[in-house]
Amino acid sequence: MSLEIVQIPVLQDNYIYLLRDVGTNTVAVVDPAQAEPVAAQLTQRGWSLNYILNTHHHLDHVGGNRELEERFDAIVVGPRRDKERIPHISLELGEGDEFRLGESVAQVFDTPGHTKGHIVYYFAEDHALFCGDTLFSLGCGRLFEGSPEQMWSSLLKLRRLPDQTLVYCAHEYTEANARFASHIDPKNEDLKHYYADVRDLRHEGRPTIPAKLGLEKLCNPFLRADDIELQKELDISRPISSPEQVFAAIRQQKDEFR
Repeated sequence: MSLEIVQIPVLQDNYIYLLRDVGTNTVAVVDPAQAEPVAAQLTQRGWSLNYILNTHHHLDHVGGNRELEERFDAIVVGPRRDKERIPHISLELGEGDEFRLGESVAQVFDTPGHTKGHIVYYFAEDHALFCGDTLFSLGCGRLFEGSPEQMWSSLLKLRRLPDQTLVYCAHEYTEANARFASHIDPKNEDLKHYYADVRDLRHEGRPTIPAKLGLEKLCNPFLRADDIELQKELDISRPISSPEQVFAAIRQQKDEFR
């Protein structure tokens, strides 16, 4: 393992992540919604900041870009497809690219769906996936700019990663997602146990993130649109002929769930 990862809770439910390559003391921040909490952690730890990594353009992911760039002379990194909407971006990345944080190497995947230009960063050696708003624990991002077909394809890319991958998503949505997942998949024993653990963690004021991808594959309905057992449980009135259509139906039910 070559990365030290610091999780910073901000706003109502966002997470910002500081990443330090231990061998070179190179530091990045992922999706800085705000600058001050990041600067405070850097000062406390005696670190500087070399890179600002963005997954997509939404303000609660890039709101701290300008101040952090100016304060630390950091390089802003983000999706090539969305460079016009990322403040001060100077390094553009997309599918198949690598990002090097000192000696730590991340693979970059295009994951459109939530936005048209969303990317994720996967550090294979550290089993760490920084996936913004594409994949959540027991959920996925809303389709603000992309199609169900795009998001399903994006999620399949992430589902192919090893089970030991840790999912560092950008929001603490797990308990709400668990309520919906349990509603549409009530017989899933793995999900029942997971939901109980999530309730305990949140009752204690502890984060549910990072999540384990292997468990997400068993419990997250948005990763299981091609699972026959889940399809049997769904209350879908219209004919369904493909995983993309099943995914779209699940996403619609989640958007309307109260």
